[in-house]
Amino acid sequence: MRKKWLFVLTAVVLLIAAFSLGVAAQPVTVTLNGESLNFDVQPLLENGRLLVPLRAIAEALGAGVEWADVPPAVMITRGEDRMELRPGLKRALKNNREFNLEAAPQLVNGRVLVPVRFVSEALGAQAEWQAYTRTVVITGPAADGGTGKKAPESLPVVGSLANLKKLLEEAQPFNVYGGLRGPSDMRMMQEGTSAMKEAMPAPTTAPGDFSQTNIQVQGVDEADIIKTDGIYIYQVNRGRIVIARAYPPGQMEICSLVKFDDESFTPQEIYVDEKYLVVIGTSHKEIPGSKDPVNYSEKRLMIYPPPFYFHNTVKTIIFDIRDRNNVKKLREVELEGYYASSRKIGASLYLVANKNIGYYHIMEEGTENPTPSYRDTAVKEEFTNIDYASIRYFPGFTRPNYMIVAGLNLDRHDEEVEVRTFLGASENIYASLHNLYATVTGYDTGPGIPAYEPSTYIYKFALDNGRINYTAKGTVPGTVLNQFSMDEFGEHFRLATTSGNPWSSAEDTFRNNIFILDEELKLKGKIEDIAPGEKIYSVRFMGKKGYLVTFRTVDPLFVLDLENPENPRILGALKIPGYSDYLHPYDENHIIGFGKDTMEILQKDRMGNVINTAVIDLGMKIALFDVSDVHNPVEKFTEMIGGRGTNSELLHNHKALLFSREKNLLAFPITVMESKSAAGTVPDYGEFTFQGAYVYNLDLTGGFKLKGKITHLSGEDYLKAGCHWYDSSKNVERIIYMGDVLYTLSQGMFKANDLGDLKESNSLLIPGN
Repeated sequence: MRKKWLFVLTAVVLLIAAFSLGVAAQPVTVTLNGESLNFDVQPLLENGRLLVPLRAIAEALGAGVEWADVPPAVMITRGEDRMELRPGLKRALKNNREFNLEAAPQLVNGRVLVPVRFVSEALGAQAEWQAYTRTVVITGPAADGGTGKKAPESLPVVGSLANLKKLLEEAQPFNVYGGLRGPSDMRMMQEGTSAMKEAMPAPTTAPGDFSQTNIQVQGVDEADIIKTDGIYIYQVNRGRIVIARAYPPGQMEICSLVKFDDESFTPQEIYVDEKYLVVIGTSHKEIPGSKDPVNYSEKRLMIYPPPFYFHNTVKTIIFDIRDRNNVKKLREVELEGYYASSRKIGASLYLVANKNIGYYHIMEEGTENPTPSYRDTAVKEEFTNIDYASIRYFPGFTRPNYMIVAGLNLDRHDEEVEVRTFLGASENIYASLHNLYATVTGYDTGPGIPAYEPSTYIYKFALDNGRINYTAKGTVPGTVLNQFSMDEFGEHFRLATTSGNPWSSAEDTFRNNIFILDEELKLKGKIEDIAPGEKIYSVRFMGKKGYLVTFRTVDPLFVLDLENPENPRILGALKIPGYSDYLHPYDENHIIGFGKDTMEILQKDRMGNVINTAVIDLGMKIALFDVSDVHNPVEKFTEMIGGRGTNSELLHNHKALLFSREKNLLAFPITVMESKSAAGTVPDYGEFTFQGAYVYNLDLTGGFKLKGKITHLSGEDYLKAGCHWYDSSKNVERIIYMGDVLYTLSQGMFKANDLGDLKESNSLLIPGN
């Protein structure tokens, strides 16, 4: 009997030990103001006390963290408060006052783990342990140093498949379409001549200055197909990345061709800094259509295999480019969905993607995993599905779509990407140094509500060294045109929208608005009903002023006073033929407009009465506006290029512009069409005459002076062209400068010209695939 009880007791002890180990091994979740915190070292549960990585908690609460080697100690500062903790000691100093700790801090994999309750309460927050969900819930001030500002808005979580279905019932069904199958592995290859493979020392000095991508906000980089660091050119080129030495022009040569074995991967845009090349593109992820095991012994299934769904992904590949002849892949980050936009601030990279929800599969069949997934090779190669508890939704506005916002610090190679997922979508993105705003259009319908009355929903995210936190949501009437319709100035967010019915000529016709919102995206001031019957074609916010172009038959340029956020007002307006698609600052009193010249055509009845008007686009128009007298803006200089059909990428992509006021330099790619119609008649569509770069000198006394034209087409190409042209590899896409050298870049050639007289100094042919 005694042996029997000893056996039972031993079994119970072992069972308890096994259970304890199992519990300890279960992951612990830590949330701050409703947002989950990610750690590169997992929290440690020791003797009933939870220890968490100090830096992640402290920085999320707005504190700074520093490490001292002798003696080993970690210092935490926030405002005037200063704390010191040492690994292995159950004591802490706060403002020279000693406190006893529940457990001693520990050093684990290079991270200091500290008791979560102490660090939370020491920084003015409260920590609560929820045993059932194994979650530490921290509530406290935002990461603003305790300034008293409102804590970030907390959003509810989806939580479960049942709740997702309930939320989707509020949304319009939307189908997901598949894609082509392709291999999923990627590798980077170096190709070229023996000269390319030899080590080439980098020049010790770069030219005095060089151009960079034309961006909206200083310090917030935007991805493009071309980047330069003042010595090398990096280009997205026919499914690969070309890295070429460009300066000095006499030493132009290709260093590397970065290729990808993943046939489904298509590079779209890149970022470059002194250490990294970041390639962003699209790929596919293959998902079986059924979770049931497949019996391939059945003849029918061998002939007709089960279906596969192909989900689009946004793949980001990070390379070390410190040796341009030996580029090394460091990491891949892949988000399931479609690429919306991205920004890079220093070493911090932020990505935004949208993923359609398979409404029918989720609601009816239940065969598709309804949550998106991601992967980060810094952690593992496989995709990780985002669980329902990590997906949040915006009450009152549910769309059958996921918006995925991701952030990472390029210098922290082993730190997992931070991913935030929401039931929502993003159409236009604006980012400042500290915040990212995503907007999406919604339509209000119902009893007493017009059938067409769009609104813009704004989602605000705080950016901090690769970390992302949702902070606020707002709504304004109308729709935004593009990223330049938005601007952050001080503590306010400003938007320009067009609202109303485009098919109406009554009270509900087009009208335009300016809205100024506070930090919580609450309305502070507005101007409504600007230019009824017209819509916005371009916007530019410049400090305390704003400029708005609307169009229907003429181009009114409105000058806006935004100094008082509660009382914005129109100062003046200028009505001229044509319109501007893009506005670019020249200085604080002058602005450049790029758009089209137009012709108004009157339609008359038999009695000669005008019954309708129509407008046709003519050639490209450039204008320099003088707004020094804000009440009476003036079109100071204009330049017309080509006839009907003339087009430039600049009219829909600001990154195609090269402008330097210091060098009196203005250049852009253009395709010119010339009309041969007689004067005074409606011009015919033009015939092709030129593709390449137009290079201007621009100053306030002489205006626009065409310095020259640079083309990559040969005389034979022009003879063969006929009346039209196509998307050729010889089409100039970007113009940049390094020192006193101007470079025009196409998919087939890099050409260098002297910036003074535009005389060609060298060229580099880019081989085809």
